[in-house]
Amino acid sequence: MTIIDSRPGATEEVRKPELPPSMVERMTRILDAFDGRAARLSLEEVACRAQLPRSTVYRILHQLTQSSWVEHTSLGYALGRRALGLGGSDGHDRIRAVAAPLLHDLHLRTGLVVHLTVRDGGESLYLDKVGGRFAAHLPSRVGGRAPAYATAGGKAILAYLEPESVDRLYDRALRRRTGNTIGELATLHRELGRIRLRGGLAFDDGESVPGVACAGAAVRGPNGPVAAVSVCGDARTAQLDRVAPLVANLSREVSRSLYPEPPDRPAEDRRDARRLEVLGTG
Repeated sequence: MTIIDSRPGATEEVRKPELPPSMVERMTRILDAFDGRAARLSLEEVACRAQLPRSTVYRILHQLTQSSWVEHTSLGYALGRRALGLGGSDGHDRIRAVAAPLLHDLHLRTGLVVHLTVRDGGESLYLDKVGGRFAAHLPSRVGGRAPAYATAGGKAILAYLEPESVDRLYDRALRRRTGNTIGELATLHRELGRIRLRGGLAFDDGESVPGVACAGAAVRGPNGPVAAVSVCGDARTAQLDRVAPLVANLSREVSRSLYPEPPDRPAEDRRDARRLEVLGTG
């Protein structure tokens, strides 16, 4: 489209860039702006790379975030779990394969039921379950689901999302599974804040299943949490304060196996990572 500038003294034509004719092409340009799995871009950077108006990019990124093609974090926009393949069976199989021997070891060390979950929208999807006789008393099953806000593993993942992302997942009134389930969005945000203060450790005291207590920690990737590990047992005997550091350590071990640390990572970054690990085991 060519626009003639009719102001006095104006002699040059002002050429206004035309938008791609289809929404699919606009979305493709935006996704192509991310040139790697770990790329984190600001809104302005995405708009510049996609050569689209900022308002258009903002609107489409919002839609892509809601459907998990893009993640919005405090560091900017990044490819989401669907774009990275972590939302499909191939990614789930890889996470499960890496975590499986560690889950069995954690069960042997604690005697508790161990779960591996991923977030699917506002729900936790169970990828694996390892346990002894007590496992039969838990309704969880591989392939089953539970509200993420009602489980330790689910809350551990939610704690690393932007508050606005959590708001988009749930209504203000949350469906209760037990008398202990968090029932309001404001209460959930306060709980997620406490989880962050504990270095990522989350607890569930009968919030999903009456009489069952759990501790969980997120498995984190370059762009945020990709899964969670949790242990569950009888609330009267589980002693979660004692085993919670083991859960935190295992989640970090799974993270390192899935996403090995680059050999050229700056020394100060490694020191920061070790400091966070110490905080996470407190």
